[in-house]
Amino acid sequence: MSMDIDIIKARADNEYRLSKVRGEAMVSVRVPGGILPAHLLSIAQHIAQTWGNGQIHLTTRQKLAMPGIRYEDIDKVNAALEPFIREIEMEMCDVEVADPKAGYQALGGRNIVACQGNRICQKGNTDTTGLARRLEKLVYPSRYHLKVVLAGCPNDCAKASMADIGIIGVARMRFNAERCIGCGACVKNCSHHAVGCLSLKNGKAFKEQSPCIGCGECVLACPTLAWQREPEQLYQVRLGGRTSKKTPRVGKIFLNWVTEEVITQVIPNIFEFEKKMLGGKPIYLHMGHLIDKGGYMRFKEVVLNGVKFNPGAYVAQRMYWAEDEYVAGIHVKPAASSGG
Repeated sequence: MSMDIDIIKARADNEYRLSKVRGEAMVSVRVPGGILPAHLLSIAQHIAQTWGNGQIHLTTRQKLAMPGIRYEDIDKVNAALEPFIREIEMEMCDVEVADPKAGYQALGGRNIVACQGNRICQKGNTDTTGLARRLEKLVYPSRYHLKVVLAGCPNDCAKASMADIGIIGVARMRFNAERCIGCGACVKNCSHHAVGCLSLKNGKAFKEQSPCIGCGECVLACPTLAWQREPEQLYQVRLGGRTSKKTPRVGKIFLNWVTEEVITQVIPNIFEFEKKMLGGKPIYLHMGHLIDKGGYMRFKEVVLNGVKFNPGAYVAQRMYWAEDEYVAGIHVKPAASSGG
């Protein structure tokens, strides 16, 4: 039996990827922030064993992917995905979904990746899980490509620096000199794990403000709680990071010390920039390439249009990337055989 399959539509309108096996695809489950209720794993198991090849792939973007889906079973699989869509997208992330039995409605806005954040990790400055779920409705559904990665602190375990938009939790520090006993633990920790902006003066810890990256290592080291994080959740936003065959690169600081309210204003403008650069056609292209094409100044003009900043926020005036850091190579011929 032959089937007419719109391959492009299956990929663009749902979370399906083509397979090397003719007539088969892989469906992915969105898991914003990488955390999901454990009972939903049984739904993924059911899909994999009923319509897939019995395997589940944990993707690099923290999704559950079930390969081996036959094209003729796509509608059945979409209906089976309803518990994921209803509980994660609709209930946890407040995404409006007209028909939760119709499968995922877009592939453009990629699954938001996140580390464990401060719900679990002692180094986490911010709640990455909560932020991922709050940002999901701004990213999904969208026809335009965008990769967002969240890291709870500047350790950047989630590799936010390699994403189109990398959001890193930072913290302003509060210092109580009366609690400080001058032990030097914070100075040592900052020197070893961070930027070395602390020293001892007159028997007390002293911070040079400008180099501080808001990592919180001083808080972890202090035995008397002289250092504490300010309660306001703040973020650094890195821009234009990417993996690539030709020009992989680390993102650079675009915004710093900004609130979540700033980020929620910026993301819709990013999609507007993509729309302008692509002439309204949702072509797959990394944000870094679009910025290269349009220029940082044009990007900034569109993306910061109408954005209201919190006091103390930082915006990069200019941004430069070096794309031609390559060393000429010499082709080495294999050594001739010496014979037998």
